[in-house]
Amino acid sequence: MADKLETYRAKRDVTRTSEPIPAEGPLPRGEDDTFVIQEHHARSLHWDLRLERGGVLVSWAIPKGLPPDPATNHLAVHTEDHPMEYARFEGEIPKGEYGGGTMTIWDRGHYATEKWSDREVKIVLAGTRVAGRYVLFRTRGRNWMIHRMDPPSGRWEPPPASLAPMTPVTRARAPRDPGAYAWEFWWGGARALAYVEGGRLTLRDPRGADVTGEHRWLRPMAESFGSRATVLDGEVVTFAGTPVYVAYDLLYDDGRSLLEEPFGRRRAGLETLDVNGPRWQTAPSWPGEVHAVRRAADEQGLPGVVGKRLDSAYAPGEESPAWVRLPGKAAG
Repeated sequence: MADKLETYRAKRDVTRTSEPIPAEGPLPRGEDDTFVIQEHHARSLHWDLRLERGGVLVSWAIPKGLPPDPATNHLAVHTEDHPMEYARFEGEIPKGEYGGGTMTIWDRGHYATEKWSDREVKIVLAGTRVAGRYVLFRTRGRNWMIHRMDPPSGRWEPPPASLAPMTPVTRARAPRDPGAYAWEFWWGGARALAYVEGGRLTLRDPRGADVTGEHRWLRPMAESFGSRATVLDGEVVTFAGTPVYVAYDLLYDDGRSLLEEPFGRRRAGLETLDVNGPRWQTAPSWPGEVHAVRRAADEQGLPGVVGKRLDSAYAPGEESPAWVRLPGKAAG
């Protein structure tokens, strides 16, 4: 009988990696019903779907993760069979080794097989994070596609393809009720909406043009979100010669549009996301503190401040009085 793990063993050095490398011998006999999905931060972020079959884990690498709805299919690259012990593996694969990077378990559970052939695999997954019917079908060589067969779970909504940003009106004086607003710095940077899905980033300017290629340094931010799909509103600001993305609003989060939510709630969601990295950060915000924030903006040479009504929805493409921009000394 052919050794199903021959390719797996040939790609790994037992002295270099902590991955399980069982010796040759009889394979374990199970119920062919275990699955695991591992989040793999290797050369590029992807998710590994592994299905128990005949004593091994039949595996596919899925660059964007499992599709959340039937409208979109995702690429799934068939890889070598893995040993059953891999269903519990988490850890760091050394740099320079095959698959070098961090491996964590994203979900695991049991599955039922509806069909299994060399070209098509239909399954029903029942895990902690994933539940539903999926089909994997071969397209060419090692390339397969994965399709969700049943409707999205819960109130899931697809992320928007493109949005025009909401903009503030400019006023000389603060509104009469400054306590109804959250006050932020007016950064004077380049406005950009960040669309993150499947660990991939698309950055669009206010006209909707794709400017991702001009800001390749920001791609690690998308990987830091893992499988979470979000849309952020913010700016590219230069600090001491280094461009940084400053996020100040959350418009979509993991299957739910937040455009109709009040700014105070969107802001709370943004802070929960903890957008904070080497070249990306969450803009500070101070409810009601218009005078202190204006003084700080003047001291730092910023062009002014922006107040956002805590109870205001997000109005794409509109200049709205719910957002008020107050120029400072640096604005002229």
